[in-house]
Amino acid sequence: MAFVIDAFARRIVGWKVSTSATAGFVLDALEQAIHARRPNAEDGLIHHSDRGVQYLAMSYTQRLSEAELVPSVGSVGDSYDNALAETINGLYKAEVIWRQRSWPNASAVEMATLRWVDWFNHHRLFGPIGHIPPAEAEANYYAATDNLNMVA
Repeated sequence: MAFVIDAFARRIVGWKVSTSATAGFVLDALEQAIHARRPNAEDGLIHHSDRGVQYLAMSYTQRLSEAELVPSVGSVGDSYDNALAETINGLYKAEVIWRQRSWPNASAVEMATLRWVDWFNHHRLFGPIGHIPPAEAEANYYAATDNLNMVA
């Protein structure tokens, strides 16, 4: 499983299920996030990942550059710089993967993941963002930004 998470709102903006951890698999999750967000250089977005070989692959780093995302790679042995991703991965495993002893195939995992990501983004409450779901935190931010732009 690969997730691309918006750290501001804690929203999952890209994800992919695969039976192997390859560069292509994480690139698919990145493409989904890029399509959803349409970033540009003015956004100044930073893409942080761990040092997994799939994230350091030439195709992945090239795509980050094309999308004008600034790459950031965690330091070896530092669990703090990936805490958000590890927390979400842990929740996903506990709430989806480990609830069922075995899965018939990758498609079943993919469908369960689709439902979980939708629930996670629109219903899960997060303390660090005001005990509201990620989608609501994001909507509140844009509403506040629009109101500021109207006043200015």
